[in-house]
Amino acid sequence: MSLKNLNAQNKTHKILLNKLKDKRILKIYKKFEKDLNLNSNFIVAISGGPDSIALSFLTKIYSIKNFLNVKYYIVDHKLRNNSTFEAKNVQKHLKPFSINLNILTWKGVKPKKNIQSIARNKRYELLVDKAKRLRIEHILLGHHLDDLFENFFIRLLRGSGLNGLVSLDKETQRNKVNLVRPLINFDKNDLIYICNHVFGFYVEDPSNQDIKFKRVKVRNFLKQLALEGLDRKKFILTIKNLKFANENIKFYVQRNLKKNVTFTNTNNAILAEDFFIQSDEVVFRSLAELLKLIGKKYYHVRGKKIDNIIDLIKHKSSFKVTLGGCLIKKINRTVILLKE
Repeated sequence: MSLKNLNAQNKTHKILLNKLKDKRILKIYKKFEKDLNLNSNFIVAISGGPDSIALSFLTKIYSIKNFLNVKYYIVDHKLRNNSTFEAKNVQKHLKPFSINLNILTWKGVKPKKNIQSIARNKRYELLVDKAKRLRIEHILLGHHLDDLFENFFIRLLRGSGLNGLVSLDKETQRNKVNLVRPLINFDKNDLIYICNHVFGFYVEDPSNQDIKFKRVKVRNFLKQLALEGLDRKKFILTIKNLKFANENIKFYVQRNLKKNVTFTNTNNAILAEDFFIQSDEVVFRSLAELLKLIGKKYYHVRGKKIDNIIDLIKHKSSFKVTLGGCLIKKINRTVILLKE
């Protein structure tokens, strides 16, 4: 880097660090810094909304203070005619702050149904692929407290079990890359405050107003609940208690897998009789984990299909079925899972 560019960068860094003189921004950053605790380079996923724009500022400050190299990416899904213009517009607004935003483009045929879910999965796929190529282990996402509430009710409407209701964790994995949500305990109003006082800019996604999407319907429902006196602190406590219960179940699932499953040299699994004498939830989750592992799938098999398999195991002395990329065989009292 030339001396001129280095001086310009140092000047920009000073401008950014000066933003911490604002008491509210400093308080938000200190909480962010304490919660993040990363000491290696990482990727930040940007969408243009207030959550990810605020995240770009917080991570930029963090990288300056910790001498880290951070990569910023936005995905152009090509789902709207002006999507490329919008991505480049976000890129243009972040550039003066030494936040160099790169654009990843989703190429190929676009879906006509289940658009938001498929687009979200494609976004993760592109980001994880980039992380793999750069040998980066962490991708930071902008999900915040409001997203946690929305996810809870969306899963509730789908009839999800306990594990699904509390599935938006601070950290998960996808293809051995850590997806980190450092803003999961941050209020959206604080993130908007950062956007307005640092950048004077963020994008309002037009799909956020389209009531054909379930997430928008849930968001509007939550606004109505707030008017009716929804206590956010008590709601947070409820989710926290549910997560505690969920972690206890996970403990017994792992114990069941360790004690009652034998893996062969070909990565097939033989299930001991004791595998099925656990509680219904432990048996269900244990089998779901095995199907995901042996079938080499990212997502678990749908719950109803797993229930049907468990019912077969309980009532049939022998059978052979396929599910989730696995062949499931029962011969007398022995249950075997093989890659299909």
